Amino acid sequence: MITSIGRDRESTWRAAQRGECGIRRMTNLGPIPDNMVLGAPVDLPNQNPDVMKPMQLNDIAAEEAMRDSQIDLSDVDLDRFGCAISGHMGDAAGRSVIEGRKINWITTGNQWWKQLYPNTSCGQIANRYGLMGPRICHSTACASGLVDMLSAVRAIRDNQCDIALVGSGETIDPLFAAGFRSMRVLSDSEDPKNSCRPFDKNRNGFVMGEGSAMFVIERLSHAMARGAKIYAEILGCRCLSEAHHVTGLDMESIALERLLTDTLRVSDLTPRDIEYVNCHGTGTKQNDINEIRGIRGAFGIQAQRTCVSSLKSMLGHLVNASGSVELAITTLALRDGFIPPTSNLRTPDPECDLDCIPQVGRQLKAQHALKLSVAFGGHLVAVAIRRWNKAASGFGYPEEIRRAA
Repeated sequence: MITSIGRDRESTWRAAQRGECGIRRMTNLGPIPDNMVLGAPVDLPNQNPDVMKPMQLNDIAAEEAMRDSQIDLSDVDLDRFGCAISGHMGDAAGRSVIEGRKINWITTGNQWWKQLYPNTSCGQIANRYGLMGPRICHSTACASGLVDMLSAVRAIRDNQCDIALVGSGETIDPLFAAGFRSMRVLSDSEDPKNSCRPFDKNRNGFVMGEGSAMFVIERLSHAMARGAKIYAEILGCRCLSEAHHVTGLDMESIALERLLTDTLRVSDLTPRDIEYVNCHGTGTKQNDINEIRGIRGAFGIQAQRTCVSSLKSMLGHLVNASGSVELAITTLALRDGFIPPTSNLRTPDPECDLDCIPQVGRQLKAQHALKLSVAFGGHLVAVAIRRWNKAASGFGYPEEIRRAA
């Protein structure tokens, strides 16, 4: 991982445990005046001006994931090694500024034609490691990261491959920022670090963020045969949609309730098994209430004993990459037995009346978790995971887990 609060997996996770925030006033955001919008950017000291930033973030996260997996590429069948990386904004060469009779093309770098398409990062990373299995790339708004995870899992279960590199990255694009600001969904506050407040009565929107997360997922027999260190097991993934509105949500949460019920069913789980739900949790009134109602509808009385939290108060909303980064942190929560907090939750909304882990994280040796994405365009996705508890091939609980400050 790489995010606004950490340069890699462990530094991001430690910061999330402590409730740290990477949100600040944005400058140098194209034509948008400095300090007009808030964001949670990633600073890259050695950023290459000729390569789009989402691609650079994906490269960093992919390198860490491949190194951590300890895969010997000379010892695996690369024809059976897939790659599923979500789409990103293509190079801005397609945008033009008309001045009089002259058209000026606005480009990111000197070789914009090499990064014009949203699937460029997927192709280039697969080429970098020589991965010749299926290449998968979706652009499904805020659900993209989980949709590509779901697709890679299906590719393995359909016997198209045995292993896949999966993830997504995102940066703050001026066009998106301007659009979201026009929609009045962006949060603003005199104190940027207190701006995004999921489930809080006084919330006023989300903040855009940057980052990337990558996973190596494998068929269990393949992982065991090579002696892989396993974080968690993917039990089930489901994708449904709301036939409702491009940005508005069905406040009855009927589709979301069905999604959760179906995910539990295909995962052979009951509501009682789920101890933690990592919500989409944007900090908008519609989204937060929609998710809580959906969880209540699907879990019934068991919803009262389920912890939920949102990471966007710390990381910002990573849009295409939100599902990947938040699933990564959910996985680490199971690994270490610690639930990250919902920062800035000081005045809970009465309609968001579940245990939302306000401000301070909590030690909890949870075995099962759900990750939700609720995206513009009506895309709904859920992934159920289980902690891997076999000591020889997994991770033991830390002897001491410090409470978040």
